[in-house]
Amino acid sequence: MKIWLCAVAGILILVIIALLAKIYLLQKAAQEIEEGFADRLTTGTNTLIDISSGDRSMRRLASAVNTQLRRLRAERRRFHQGDTELKNAVTNISHDLRTPLTAICGYLDLLEQDDLSEDAFRYTAIIRNRTELLKQLTEELFRYSVLLTANEEAVREPVVLSEVLEESIAAFYASLKERGITPEIKLTGNKITRNLNRPALSRIFSNLINNVLKYSDGDFFVSLSDYGEITFANTASALDDIQVGRLFDRFYTVEAARKSTGLGLAIARTFVEQMGGTITAGYAGNILSIHIYFPDI
Repeated sequence: MKIWLCAVAGILILVIIALLAKIYLLQKAAQEIEEGFADRLTTGTNTLIDISSGDRSMRRLASAVNTQLRRLRAERRRFHQGDTELKNAVTNISHDLRTPLTAICGYLDLLEQDDLSEDAFRYTAIIRNRTELLKQLTEELFRYSVLLTANEEAVREPVVLSEVLEESIAAFYASLKERGITPEIKLTGNKITRNLNRPALSRIFSNLINNVLKYSDGDFFVSLSDYGEITFANTASALDDIQVGRLFDRFYTVEAARKSTGLGLAIARTFVEQMGGTITAGYAGNILSIHIYFPDI
């Protein structure tokens, strides 16, 4: 009787060991699939997932994952191709618009040299105003398309945030005064330095101040905190939460592109993200606030 019990116990132990070994091999195969899938998603390799296990179920699973990987790569290639074609089309169209606009401005210059009636002079002034606006919007669109198609990372250097911020505000002093806006500036006494592209940072601040000129009810607050967060804030009663949530969207405008292409804040966001920073917008009590932060790397 004892011999039979020992034999049964031995068989059970062998079965348990075999099951544990099987579970271990299955877990190893699952881990290989998981790691392989994550690697294929983050790298540009075209290799497929391969596992060491001979288990049919796990190999079928790996095969199914590989099938989805092929489809995902095909969709990614089509997306990149379409995205590149769209960017090139926008660049070409915005560039092609420059030539006729330049010609129109030239003919307007010649027309304004003639003796014009009062009505003709008024109409010419309206055409000039609309042409200059269209020229400005086309230039903004062109710069944005060039920004998106640029492959080389902009040169960076140590930049003192407060210096660029003060320069940007000073450059808009006349425009702010014309709107009756006196900026309230609160900058930390600490020297906050980040490794950034200085022209790109100036463009970010300029676009944000332009946004203040569009939507401010007459005030403007800007601050730089001790840890490097930059805040632009102003009362903007004409906005709402939905509009603020879309301010960084490409081509979105609150006023249906009557005053801009809606690319100013989109360009600012692109520059911020390219330099490893974050930009967010908030709206509370009719106060629009935009926060920018560049980590100290």
